[in-house]
Amino acid sequence: MRIADILTYKGRTVHTVFPYSDVEAAVHALHGAGVGALLVCDDDGKICGIVSERDIVRALVTRGSQLLRTSVADIMTRNVATCGPDDSLTHAMAQMTRDRFRHLPVLDKGELVGLVSIGDLVKHRLREMELQTGVLRDLVIAKS
Repeated sequence: MRIADILTYKGRTVHTVFPYSDVEAAVHALHGAGVGALLVCDDDGKICGIVSERDIVRALVTRGSQLLRTSVADIMTRNVATCGPDDSLTHAMAQMTRDRFRHLPVLDKGELVGLVSIGDLVKHRLREMELQTGVLRDLVIAKS
């Protein structure tokens, strides 16, 4: 299975925030969209970083109640790994596990076309394994 297959199933919507937005706006955007991370993009749509629930919790420890008025740029993760639509599910899962992040923007020829989470990947991998199990069970039953 490829990343493009997952995007076809889940959709290509990517929730974003500007780097100059404050953390309070990002928190409301996360909650409103029901997602765990927002891509941080500049006015031209170029990826500057990513801000996740984890980034916010970590910043809360050091910034306390001032955090909500802090800009997203001050707490975001700057070096954002990406993948392509033709990358395999296995490759993306290995990258996310190795580098310990949960969200991966998908770029096609430099253009943002989606975002996948580790939850998306696990869900589709489980579906793939269930299908394989069903095929093998049917094969065993047919041979009996």
